[in-house]
Amino acid sequence: MSQNEEPKRSAAMEHGIEGLIYASRWLMAPLYLGLAAALTILVITFFRELIVAVPALYTMEEKEIILLVLTLIDISLAGNLVLIILFSGYENFVSKIEAAHNDIDRPEWMGTLDFSGLKIKLVASIVAISAIHLLKIFMNLDSYTPASIQWYVIIHLAFVGSGVGFALMDWIEEKSHKLAKE
Repeated sequence: MSQNEEPKRSAAMEHGIEGLIYASRWLMAPLYLGLAAALTILVITFFRELIVAVPALYTMEEKEIILLVLTLIDISLAGNLVLIILFSGYENFVSKIEAAHNDIDRPEWMGTLDFSGLKIKLVASIVAISAIHLLKIFMNLDSYTPASIQWYVIIHLAFVGSGVGFALMDWIEEKSHKLAKE
C-alpha cells in the first residue's frame, strides 16, 4: 500500500462515519411522531372533559365551573408545550418542515426558535401549567393535606426558580458573546 492510499482511505472512512452520524438524526423522527400521537390524546382528553361536563353545566356550582375551565386551560397549555417541542425539536434536530414554508398560517416563531429559546419557552409553559394546577388545588383546599399543599408550592417554586435560572444563564451567555465581539 502506498503512502497516498492511506490518507484517502482514512478520509473515506471519516466521510462514511460522519455521514452515518448525520443520518442518525432521523432516529428522532419516530419520537416526534409519538409526540403528535400524544397531542391527539390531549385533544381527545380535552373534549372528553368538556362533553362530560356539558350535561351537568346548569347544576354545577361556580367553583366546579372554574375548576373545569382551569382543567381545560391546563390541557391546552400541555398541548402547546407538546406542539412547541414537536415543531422546534424536529426543525432544530431533524429537518426543516417544508410543508409550512409557504403557508401564511405558519407560526412566526417556527424555524427561528433555537435551543436556548426553546428551553425558555418550555420552562415558561411548565411554570404556567404548574401555576394552573396550583390554582386548582387552592380552589379545592379541603381535598388536600397541609403537607401536600406545601409540597405543591415548593415544587412550583422550584419550577419558577429553574425558569429564572435558565433565563439568567441565557442573559449571561448573551452578554459574554457581546463582550467577546467588542
